[in-house]
Order: sequence, then C-alpha cells, then structure tokens
Amino acid sequence: MIRFARSLAVAVAAAALSSACVNVSVNPGHMAAQVSSSASKVTPIATEAEIAALFDRWNASLATGNPDDVAANYAVDAILLPTVSNKVRHNHAEIRDYFVHFLEKKPRGVILERNIRFPANHVAIDSGTYAFDTTSGRVPARYTFVYRKTGKEWLIVEHHSSAMPEKPGSKSH
Repeated sequence: MIRFARSLAVAVAAAALSSACVNVSVNPGHMAAQVSSSASKVTPIATEAEIAALFDRWNASLATGNPDDVAANYAVDAILLPTVSNKVRHNHAEIRDYFVHFLEKKPRGVILERNIRFPANHVAIDSGTYAFDTTSGRVPARYTFVYRKTGKEWLIVEHHSSAMPEKPGSKSH
C-alpha cells in the first residue's frame, strides 16, 4: 500500500509539472492509478495585469452600491458561493439578491495574496486571499474567481469566497 501511495504521488506530481490540467482516477481495490493530462500548450489571450484589473472592475462596481452593476460582472450562468451566506447563488437574480444585502455594509475589497493562472485559452483563474473593509469591520477571506472570455468581454463564471477559518495571528498548519 505504501508503494502504491508513493507511486501515485510521483505520477500526480509529474503530471502536474508537465501540464496545465491533470485528471487522476484511483481504484484502491485494484491498487492502480491512472493519470491523464492535457499536454497541449495554452496561449493566454490576456496578461496577468488584465486579469488583475477584472477584480478592480468588480470592486469598483461594489463601490457604486448598485447590485445591478455588480451582477453585470457575472455571466448569466455564473455560480456564486458568497462570503457571508450559506446559500449558493445560481443566476443573475440570485447573485443580485446577495449583493443587495452585502452592499448595505459598504464593502471595499483589498487583495492580500493573488495567484493568476490560464488553464485554457479563454479561461483565467484568479485566486488567493482578500479582505473586505465593511461598516461592521474587516472580513478576511479566501477567494477564487474563474473568468471566461465571451466575445470581447471577460465575465465571472465561478466565484467562491469563504471567510478565513483561523483568527489572524494564529498558527497555520
């Protein structure tokens, strides 16, 4: 079993280093692992600075206080897993509804750590940590924005934001 786990770890690491996308399927009953990867080279159609500017656009829409302005950053089929709600939002109406209430707190986002990747030609991922300064204090959180370019416009197709699980200053594992 240890040899299998070690072999699986090596295979996953090798695949991850050699490509942008990795799929792993494991069948422990047969002690076998299959690793497949997308070996095609992705040529980004945007720069990291352009993708970083999409957060600035989103953050500026928060500053308007208008939930329609915020929802306009999202694709019609976008999914939002918001910071301060347990409910998954599946469309513009639900995303707008979340921001109606969130905007009451006058949030302003600040990026603390950012990682931008391009897993496909018309897709960009911006993930890391940010904090929201609101009328009720600062809320540190983790985030992932997945953007898809449709025509000339980059829109959010997936947005996950979750409050940090540990208090600031505590030791991380």
